[in-house]
Amino acid sequence: MPSSPKIWYAIYVKSRNEKKAFDALISFGIDGYLPLVKTLKQWSDRRKWVEEPLFRSYLFVYIDKSEYFKVLNVDGVVKFIAFEGKAVPIPPNQIQAIKQFVDEGDELTDNVEDFKQGDEVEIIKGSMMGLKGKLISFKNKQKVKIEIEAIAQSIYLSIPKSFLKKT
Repeated sequence: MPSSPKIWYAIYVKSRNEKKAFDALISFGIDGYLPLVKTLKQWSDRRKWVEEPLFRSYLFVYIDKSEYFKVLNVDGVVKFIAFEGKAVPIPPNQIQAIKQFVDEGDELTDNVEDFKQGDEVEIIKGSMMGLKGKLISFKNKQKVKIEIEAIAQSIYLSIPKSFLKKT
């Protein structure tokens, strides 16, 4: 019997258990992705760079249908992100966009068309081509905040405005 194709899904995990749940998934042989970003933390006596999850309480798993319940049985996993009781697949280009954001951070700058907050946009050039979302806000003249619909989370992406088009 042929196995079903693997698909990306978002899962919700217990608060502050992202790394433990991710390690448990990997130890069970489940493909996953935990986007981590380095942030500078300030304590009363010191400052230190630490890796934190980009999306608190969320992980991504790359599974076929046969692994669905295996994921739910992993310690720390609460549930799949679902709509009307059905797990919502995450398009691979959105996972790729997150990976590029984490790997490359701020890079690109450019400016042409004027966009407004709330515009539905699509990236039409570069490695994140095809990613769609809502322009939430501008962090500065070049950074746009795009919402990834399936998990209702937003990330800032440094994208030349010339790489965007209104949809």
